[in-house]
Amino acid sequence: MSKIPQVKEFDGFPVVTAEKMKYLDKKASMEYGVASDVLMENAGRAVAQAVVEFAAAGLGKRPAGLKAVVCCGKGNNGGDGLTAARYLKQAGAEVKVFILPPKETGYGELVVKNLAAAKAAGVPVEMTAKEGLDALSAAFSGADLLVDALLGISAVGKPAGPVHRVIQLMNKSGRPIVAVDLPSGLSADTGHHSGVFIIARLTLTLGFAKSGLMAAHAQKNTGVIKVLPIGYPAKLIDEARRT
Repeated sequence: MSKIPQVKEFDGFPVVTAEKMKYLDKKASMEYGVASDVLMENAGRAVAQAVVEFAAAGLGKRPAGLKAVVCCGKGNNGGDGLTAARYLKQAGAEVKVFILPPKETGYGELVVKNLAAAKAAGVPVEMTAKEGLDALSAAFSGADLLVDALLGISAVGKPAGPVHRVIQLMNKSGRPIVAVDLPSGLSADTGHHSGVFIIARLTLTLGFAKSGLMAAHAQKNTGVIKVLPIGYPAKLIDEARRT
């Protein structure tokens, strides 16, 4: 079994495993009254701001001239991406979202909410069906950058189905990729992958750095790593640091 890197702190914040991150999210809601939808809103806003800064510094693009494609999964990482797309649109960027089809039970509550909000804000959203993946290549070639919000910390194993192909097409595009929380296909705990994974120029990890991002072998795939504060209370951050 791959070892979890034992780095305790990065960018001034505690480093956590996927299990600990889920625990802290629950605690933020149940003990500190910070609702999940508030954290997602904060995350999307912070991601959009960081993307704008990256485009200005790295690509010489102001928001009004920026073309971005956001690729969203069916879980909360996708919800973060939808929220970020809305804020990028609000900043003046030209944004398009591709989202993976829902599970048989549909999208989760937060994804449904932010999907509706993105559409209401005028963000074009297209479902990524297995038979329609060729349209992605054209969209990617016309973009300045891509945002990876496909898979979050709960994903395990090799990406399969449409997400497998989306990851391949994103990498093949040659466009710089900004990963939300961690590059899709990388283990949040160990930083290893199973052969299908995003190669990011910038990784915007949410709230706390994930332990897998600290692995030396992962960093050729993460690019620059930046921790984005998203509203966790100072006491919870201190607890994460101590435990």
